[in-house]
Amino acid sequence: MASLFKTLKQDWSLSATVAGFLAVLISYAGPMIIFFQAAQQANVSSTMMASWIWGSSIGAAITGIILSIKFKTPIITAWSAPGTALLVALFPHISLNEVVAAYITSAIIIFIIGITGSFDKLLKWIPQGLAAGMMAGILFQFGLGLFKATDTMPYVVFGMLICFLLAKRFSPRYDIIRVLYSGITLSFIFGKINPVPMDFSLAVPVLISPEWTWSSTLNLAIPLTIVSLTGQFLPGMAILKLNHYNTPAKPILSIASITSIAVAFTGGITIVLAAITAALCTGKDSHELKEKRYIAGIANGIFYILGGLFAGSLVMLFSILPKELIAALAGLALLGAITTNLGIAMKDETQRDAAIITFLATVSGMHFLGFSSVFWGICIGMIAHLTLTRQQSKAVIPTPVQDSPQSQ
Repeated sequence: MASLFKTLKQDWSLSATVAGFLAVLISYAGPMIIFFQAAQQANVSSTMMASWIWGSSIGAAITGIILSIKFKTPIITAWSAPGTALLVALFPHISLNEVVAAYITSAIIIFIIGITGSFDKLLKWIPQGLAAGMMAGILFQFGLGLFKATDTMPYVVFGMLICFLLAKRFSPRYDIIRVLYSGITLSFIFGKINPVPMDFSLAVPVLISPEWTWSSTLNLAIPLTIVSLTGQFLPGMAILKLNHYNTPAKPILSIASITSIAVAFTGGITIVLAAITAALCTGKDSHELKEKRYIAGIANGIFYILGGLFAGSLVMLFSILPKELIAALAGLALLGAITTNLGIAMKDETQRDAAIITFLATVSGMHFLGFSSVFWGICIGMIAHLTLTRQQSKAVIPTPVQDSPQSQ
């Protein structure tokens, strides 16, 4: 234990800590809004809502910290945002007890898939160009969000953009720190900070007994499993692979699902591998040295623990910041990840067409047959890859070289 703390002290960096904080900030400012919407649909009390946040935050914290330390890799975990969106559609026609049972069922299915190694086999089938195209498609909307934010807060957003360019030119390692500081300062100057009453109090988790029904299993557990695997674990593993981290999926799925079962009793939704926020912590913006970026995963977990302990109070603190600032910050922070993934997607000429099809399908936001554009992006991309690869292999037929008289 002493050697662990010594190693952490040596490897700890401000840039990795900020990357971990930004990942939490974006999670609370974005997907957490879906939590509030679901709570309103279910007419749950503020105490129960705090318990949901406590369970989801503590679950993400424990999983991320354990995996990041074990594999020396920035493994960022979070709650299933697509899964939370399912709740909005199901409430108030499903009880909290049925929801908890569905969470547990989903976690057990994911555990079985993880422990058998099936997910690792699936990942080996996906070419790097297609994985990069999918990831670029997921992140692309955040890049657009940067400039869409200028519709309502042009001076703040353009000020942040100018600060980013100057920081990138003269002090690239701490560019996002300076952008965050400039955004908050400009928001104060232009009166865009949202005043909210603050009440810092520790959250108390509420235990909820599960109630299994066929309805909750078919309408929530099965869809939750599918969207978690295709919309979270798949792109999450892809971004680790793209950043040259060869961490197997088996322990990630196993530990995340075990944690999910534990926090489900407090209303915490399924814990999954983050994709969008992971891009902040796995790239060079987190740390120049790949071996020291795991600190971002640990820092992310520590901030999640603080968020869980203070639950709604800390979320209220995050809500002080205008949504345009969060959108601009996310867009600028993910700019490097967007560039890297687009570069990888276009690099291999044999995969280029399939990669661009994957990118376009993912960025489209399509929801055919109830599946997300992330799922369809990789499926359509794989079909294109297999079709085009076969065509290319048939087209390129080596011609036999005949010996010339001079060579004899």
